[in-house]
Order: sequence, then C-alpha cells, then structure tokens
Amino acid sequence: MASEEASLRALESLMTEFFHNCTTNERKREIEELLNNFAQQIGAWRFCLYFLSSTRNDYVMMYSLTVFENLINKMWLGVPTQDKMEIRSCLPKLLLAHHKTLPYFIRNKLCKVIVDIGRQDWPMFYHDFFTNILQLIQSPVTTPLGLIMLKTTSEELACPREDLSVARKEELRKLLLDQVQTVLGLLTGDLLSRLLQSPSAARSLNQPIPILDTESEYICSLALECLAHLFSWIPLSTSITPSLLTTIFHFARFGCDTRARKMSTVNGSSQNSVLGQERGRLGVLAMSCINELMSKNCVPMEFEEYLLRMFQQTFYLLQKITKENNAHTVKSRLEELDESYIEKFTDFLRLFVSVHLRRIESYSQFPVVEFLALLFKYTFHQPTHEGYFSCLDIWMLFLDYLTSKIKSRLADKETVLNRYEDALVLLLTEVLNRIQFRYNQDQLEELDDETLDDDQQTEWQRYLRQSLEVVAKVMELLPTHAFSTLFPVLQDNLEVYLGLQQFVVTSRTGHRLNITAENDCRRLHCSLRDLSSLLQAVGRLAEYFIGDVFAARFNNALTVVERLVKVTLYGSQIKLYNIETAVPSVLKPDLLDVHAQSLAALQAYSHWLAQFYSEVHQQNPEQFISLVSTALEAITPLISSKVQEKLLLSACHLLVSLATTVRPVFLISIPAVQKVFNRITDTSAQRLPDKAQVLVCRALSNVLLLPWPNVPESEQQWAIRSTNHASLISALTRDYRSLKSNAILPQRKVQLEDTKVIIHQTLSVLEDIVQSISGESTKSRQICYQSLQESVQVSLALFPAFIHQSDVTDEMLSFFLTLFQGLRVQMGVPFTEQIIQTFLNMFTREQLAESILHEGSTGCRVVEKFLKILQVVVQEPGQVFKPFLPSIISLCMEQVYPIVAERSSPDVKAELFELLFRVLHHNWRYFFKSSVLASVQRGLAEEQMENEAQFSAIMQAFGQSFLQPDIHLFKQNLFYLETLNTKQKLYHKKIFRTAMLFQFVNVLLQVLVHKSHDLLQEEIGIAIYNMASVDFDSFYSAFLPEFLANCDGVDSNQKNVLGRNFKMDRDLPSFTQNVHRLVNDLRYYRLCNDSLPPGTVKL
Repeated sequence: MASEEASLRALESLMTEFFHNCTTNERKREIEELLNNFAQQIGAWRFCLYFLSSTRNDYVMMYSLTVFENLINKMWLGVPTQDKMEIRSCLPKLLLAHHKTLPYFIRNKLCKVIVDIGRQDWPMFYHDFFTNILQLIQSPVTTPLGLIMLKTTSEELACPREDLSVARKEELRKLLLDQVQTVLGLLTGDLLSRLLQSPSAARSLNQPIPILDTESEYICSLALECLAHLFSWIPLSTSITPSLLTTIFHFARFGCDTRARKMSTVNGSSQNSVLGQERGRLGVLAMSCINELMSKNCVPMEFEEYLLRMFQQTFYLLQKITKENNAHTVKSRLEELDESYIEKFTDFLRLFVSVHLRRIESYSQFPVVEFLALLFKYTFHQPTHEGYFSCLDIWMLFLDYLTSKIKSRLADKETVLNRYEDALVLLLTEVLNRIQFRYNQDQLEELDDETLDDDQQTEWQRYLRQSLEVVAKVMELLPTHAFSTLFPVLQDNLEVYLGLQQFVVTSRTGHRLNITAENDCRRLHCSLRDLSSLLQAVGRLAEYFIGDVFAARFNNALTVVERLVKVTLYGSQIKLYNIETAVPSVLKPDLLDVHAQSLAALQAYSHWLAQFYSEVHQQNPEQFISLVSTALEAITPLISSKVQEKLLLSACHLLVSLATTVRPVFLISIPAVQKVFNRITDTSAQRLPDKAQVLVCRALSNVLLLPWPNVPESEQQWAIRSTNHASLISALTRDYRSLKSNAILPQRKVQLEDTKVIIHQTLSVLEDIVQSISGESTKSRQICYQSLQESVQVSLALFPAFIHQSDVTDEMLSFFLTLFQGLRVQMGVPFTEQIIQTFLNMFTREQLAESILHEGSTGCRVVEKFLKILQVVVQEPGQVFKPFLPSIISLCMEQVYPIVAERSSPDVKAELFELLFRVLHHNWRYFFKSSVLASVQRGLAEEQMENEAQFSAIMQAFGQSFLQPDIHLFKQNLFYLETLNTKQKLYHKKIFRTAMLFQFVNVLLQVLVHKSHDLLQEEIGIAIYNMASVDFDSFYSAFLPEFLANCDGVDSNQKNVLGRNFKMDRDLPSFTQNVHRLVNDLRYYRLCNDSLPPGTVKL
C-alpha cells in the first residue's frame, strides 16, 4: 500500500502545483505530460480507484475519473474480463458510499463514468445496470442519486456519440424504449404525484399549490429534468397518459405562483428566498417538459384528446397569469414571475399557435376567441421589450395562419373574419398605441436608437418595424377597419405639423420656430416622433391599394396621396429642416425626420401612381398631373449639397421612383425637372454627395431612356430623347473623356489622386445608369450605348495605364462587367472582342500573381470581376464568342488555378470554379460533339470527345477542391457537379465513368470518414448515390471491396463485417443510410483499434 499512498501524496502535490497561479506554462506542460503518461499505463486504474477512495482533493478525484473515462471510452475492448468485472463492481459501491459527501461535479462525473460502462456492456455483461438505477430511485435515501443516473443514461444512451457501432446504437435505443413505460410510471406516479401530497391532485387544477420541503423540491426538479430529456427522444405514444400531463401541469403552476416569491421578500430570510426561487424553478422545468411535447409536429390520432386537455390546462394557466385583482395589475404580476418562466411560457404559446392551433381550433370545447383575449392581455403587459417582441411574433404566426386559412377557404371568408374581427381590431389599435409617444412615452424613450444590431437596425427601428408588420397583416385581412383606425390618428398629428407655420418668425439669422416653453417643446417632440412613425405605417400599407383592389380602394388611397403631397411641399416651402428651434438637438432631427419620412411614404405610393396613370388618368388628367407636378415642386429645392444627406437622399429616391415606376410623358417638360437637369449638367455648381449624384443622374437618364406607358412606339419621340440623352451623358463625362489624351504620360502623385477622383465619380454614375436599364427594351439600351460609346472607349484606353492601381482597375472592371451584363448586344461583336482581348493580354501570369498575392483584398476583387466578365462571355449563346473558349480555359487552368490552388484562402476560387462550371454547362458541345442523328444511328455508341485534356484538367481541379477545408467552396462545387449530371448526364459520360467516377466517390467517402465537412453529410450522401447508381454492379463488386481493402486502421475481419453490413440496396434512402452506417462503423473500429494496448490479440 505504501507505493499507492506515496503516489497519492505525489499526485496531490502535482495537482496543487499545476493549479497554483505562480506555476509557469512550461512547468504546466511538464506536469501534463507526466499525468498523461501515467494514465496510459496498463493498470493505472487500480491506483485511481485507491485515490478516489482515499483523497479529499477535488483535482485528484477529477483526474482519476478522467483516467477511468478514457479507459472505458477508448481502451475498454482491450481490458481483461476480470478487470472489467472489478471496475463494474467497485465504482457503483464507491458512488453509494460517498454520494452524499462528494462535491456535486465529482458525483456527476462518477455517475457519467458508470453510465459509460453501461453504454458498452449493458445488458450482456452488466445486466443489472438499469435495474440498479430503478432501485436507487425507489429507495427514499438514494432517490436523487437514481434520478441523476437516469438523466445521464438518457443523455448518453438515447443519442450516443459516434464511438459506438450503428448496430449497438440501435440496440441501446431499443433497450431504453422497452424501459420507458416503467420509468414514466415511476417518475410521475410514484414520485411527482406522491410529492404533490394529494390524492385528488389529478382532478383539479384549482386547489392551492402544496408547500414542499427543500428535499422534495430538489427531487421534483431532478424528476422534471429527467422527463424533459426523455420527452426529447421518446415517441408520442400511449406512454404519455392524461394523468402524467396533469401532474406536469400542476408543477407548471409553481411558476405563476407569486405568493412564494412574496413570502420570501416579506420574511426577508435567505432560506425563504431560496425556497421561492426553487419553486419558480419547478415551474420553469415543468414548462420545459411541456414544450418538448409541444414541439413535436407529428401527433398520433389518440394523442389529439391529450392535446385538447393540454390546452385546456394552458388556458387555465394563462387565466391565472393574467388575472387582475385589487392588489395586482397584470403587469405587476408578470414582473414578479421568474423571467425564465415567462420566456418558457411564451415559447409554449408560440408552439401552440404555430404547430397545433389548426388542430385545436375545430374543437368546440376550446374557446379560441377567449384564448386570444388572454393572449392579448399577456402580450400588452409584458414587462420587457424582448418579451413583447416575442409575443408580437406569436400574433404574426396567428395572422399568417388566418390569412392562409382564408385563402384556402374563400367561401367561408366572412364567417372566419367575423369570428376574429373584434380581436384583430383590438390588436391593431393597441399596436398603434404602443408605437406612439402620446400613449407610451416612458417605454419608447427606453429604446436605443443609436446602436445597430446584426440586421443593421437600432432597437427602436426593430420595435417599429415589427409593430408595422402586424399592422400590415391586419390591413390585409380587414382593409376598411385598418384604414379607418390609422388615418384619423395620422390626420391629428399632421394638423399639428401643418400648424407650425403660424409659429415661424423671421429673425436676424433666418427663420425661427417660436415655441419655447419646455412643456410645449416636449409635446411637439412627441407629436413629431409619432407623425414620423405613422407616416412609415401609411407607407407600409401602400401595397394594399394596388392591383385588383385599385378601383375599390381608390378614394382612400387618393386621400392619402393628396395629404402626402401637401405635406412634402409644405416642408420644402417653409424649409422646416433649416429652421432655428429652442431645443435644436431634439426638434431639428425631429423636423428633418418627418420631412424625410413624408417623402419616403409618398415614394411607397409610386406603384399606385403608376396604376392611376394607366387606368384613370385619361378620365381625369388634371388631378394626376397636379399630384406629380406638386411632388416635383417639393423635391427640387431639396436637391442641393446644402441639404442634410438623410433628407436629400429621400428626395432623390422619390425622384427616381417617379422617373422609373410612374414614367409620365410630361415629366421632362415640367420646369422643376428642367431645373434639376440644369443643376446636374452645370459644371460650376457644387457636386452633390456621391450617393445623391448617382441617384439624380439615374432619374434624369431614365426620364429620357424609358418608354412611356400607354404611348404607341411611333409617338415615343426617340430621336429628340436620344439627342438629349447624348448631351446629358456628354456633360456628365466631360472631365473623364479629357483624361484620354494624357493617360499615357506618367502622373505626379497629386495629379494621380485628382484623376482617380474623376474616374471614381464618373464610373459610379455610368455604371448605375447602365444597371438601371439593363432589363429594359432594346431601344432604351441602344440609345444608352450610343451616348456612352465614347466613354467606354476612353475606359478601354485608360485600362492599361492603371493596371497596377488595383483600386482603379476594380472600378473599371465593375463598369465593364455591368456593360457586359446589360449592353453586350449593343456593343457589337468586334468591340466586345477587342475588350476581351485587351483584358486577356493585360492579365498575364505575373499580373495575376501580383493582384492575388500582393495586393490583398482589392487585388483579389479585381481578378474576381475579370472572371465574372468571362462568365458572362462563356454563357452567350450562338457561335460569336466561341473562338475565345480555348484561351479562357487556358487562362483558368494554366494561369489562375496554379496561383490559387495551393492557397488556403477562399479568395478568387469561388469565381474561378463558377467560370469553369459555366464553360462546361453552356459549351458542352465544345467537349462532347454528339448530334441527335449520330446518336440515333449509333444507338448507345459513345459520342465523340474533343478537348479531352482540358476537360480532364477541369475535373481534376474540381476533385482537388473537395480535399480543401473551405466548406462553402465544397458545397458550391458539389452542387455544380450534380447540376452537370442532371442537365448533361456528366456521370454517365464514358471518360467520367471509366477514369474519374470512383475517384470522386472515394474522395467523398473519405471526407465523410474524416468528418471535415459534417454540415454537408446529406448532400455528400446523395452525390455518392448519384455517382454509384451509374453502375451499381461495379460499385458493389469492384469499388466497395477495393475501398475496404485500402482502409487502414481496421483488420480483415472488421473489413468483412463492414462489407456485409453494406446491403446491396439501390434506392436512395437505403443506400445513403448504408453509406452513413459504413462511415460510422469504420470510425468506430479505428477508435477501438487505436486504443488497444500493444500486442493485444484480437479474436
């Protein structure tokens, strides 16, 4: 024993030293190595058994248990039978003897180690493993221990990790399922019901909640944790009985019992406070159990009755939570409840509405409308913003459900809507009140309107957006109600805004708003914030006035648009955005925001204006012309570099919508538009900020380029519009075109920077103009290209001079890419060829290497854009660009690919492989020359193959990409191969079938075995099936035996088992199941073999 004693002392001092804060990392590594070596020794477990029973040092116990864990999970196969028996007998004894005194984390680890043995040996060699657990639960002294063991067993055996063979996993699941009935009976019948201390507990939920002592609460919480885990994997079946549900709901009540929390705060003792928290926790755990059951969408017939019972019990809980009495408002009740309980309860309601409402709604016994009334109370008394958001999500689910129900049963539309109308109107009114400072100032002022979240919106914007989505959904269902609720509220706030004119006075420095009293300023601030929100609401509803309902809702929409036009003009005329106020830091942004939002709301109605123009305008042109002209009068004064950018951009966007969506004939003759033309083409005027300049130029270009609706081709006035467009572009590109003459001369640094600015400003405008007409009629694109022709030629001439300035090359290639996508037909073949040839000449191997390797992300972007241009070229149908194919393929395979192949960075690769895919997909006959006639004559004879070497090189590159870690590239390339197979039967081609097929299958199987791309398991399995199905006979007779023969780390017997288990199925589900079984078992055998002690004899 002395040696064990000495070892223990040495280990204790090593552990203490290891965790001491003065120990150096170097020394820690030495100790770690020493401990690892000790653990690897055969028989180390005997020492560990002694350490566990003889030490009180937590670190030593933890280390000893890790040695056991390693032994059982990795080396168990090679442990002698006698030793296994000893370990199986000693560890449970140790647990029983010390479970009350061990720290909880050591006790839980020891349970886990014992369960690990059960995972390997139960029932064959460890037949009493599970009966021992049941006995522990039944004996009052060890109930908690038994429950911990049971939960660990459920975690480790029901969904085991991959260190077991598939057959063993299936066996364990079956063994556990056989025990479910017994376990559930034990947990709910014997334990939970008994602890509720009342035989009538199953009958009524109204009785007072029993008071439990600490020990009982602890046992209940463990039992509920067990149930929650069991429910995550057992099938919904007869095991889940009504009495079991009722018992769990009894515990769910513990969460909405505020008395326990009250008691703890009144008495003030920490003991009571802990008790209160424990009781709340029981509620949370019970809700977790219920949510596990709820989340299962598949409900067997006999379970529907339970569901109804479950929802009746939910209804009771919801009533209890939202009950008002003298002492409590609903909100104060909710504030007193445990946050996690509220969270779980909201999850439960979400699952109810999303998964089960359609089932339950048809039951007359379930009061759906009353349920919605309670949900309404619950929603609008939530103590936190997050809680409120979650409840709004539930309403959205309900509104979606209602919308789809009505669409599928149009005949019953009125009946369904009548049933829910009051609830929806109430919801709409309350949501609108919640976004107004007038009713909800305290809460709204808490919202952060500065920090952006992952979706690039602030907390306030998210709050408003989610609320407006609810408003929009109700509008879709009840348009008249929604409009009559919203419009008067908007009108009230508009009156305040339009009435500000009377308070504007002229001062020495300009105009001033003569409202100074603090209270008036605060009221104005609230009113302006509300107006801004309501303008967004009205904009959001624009889509419900167009299409089939245009005529029916015309008057409502006209009222809105007239108000919006009036408001935007008023804002621009009295220049509220430039006015002095008493509280500039608050009121100035408010006034600016209202003006910007009124323009944005009007923009939302541009589709309505377009429909007005095409349908009603003939009968009443004055009204339409007046609306558009007034809107333009509101826009023009704002198009100035002196106006704040937020407002300027809103005006520009509205101008673009009028020019692009509405397109009235008379737009160009309106003085306001001519004023903008003059401002933009006047070189002496100060240029607008980049974004605004691009938008205004797009609008002006579209006014001239886009065909007018309702006007015959002969009256489109293309000739004069073409001349005007040419002069517009000429004015915009004057400085740019002058660069051509001195492009060849070396430039000084300052001069170079100026040149870069001109290039950037011009190309961003031109690129946007081309992009905006790329989907339009041929005539529009023709005129556009005629105007741009000279600038395009200048760009091509400048390109070589800037090839080493990657920022400029990037912009130029962006421009050329847009040209190729939108105007390649108009550019004509000779010029397009000249562009491609220039690029191919400029991008030499050296230039590509410099861009990719030395210029960082900009350089890579340049190459990516170049490859994108080539993608457009190789997709072009017809023979025009076919002569370029050989040089494009050679550029890819001989110049770009060698540079990027060895780099781990994904830059350029995705674009390169997309180009290779497009080369194959759109130019299949460049490689496979079959004609229909030939294939008919030759029957199944193989088609001719051309350019074989290039095809093989491309396939080789695809194969290599599957050996790299980048999962996005892997997924993309797998998709490309599968697409080529679907469309062109790639896997069936002779060259692929004979030389490549099984190489690809091999690579994909190895990827699965190495778990390097686990997220794509399903896609890889399907691809392997599609490849193997080309020739199943060869797959089973040649490939599989060879694959197994070359597998290292497994012996011949194991290879035979793997081969036998791979059934010769030919349908997709069975085949992929066999693939995943093979992969799992191969990994398992390797794990077992690696952990055997050297020289072990395997039978």
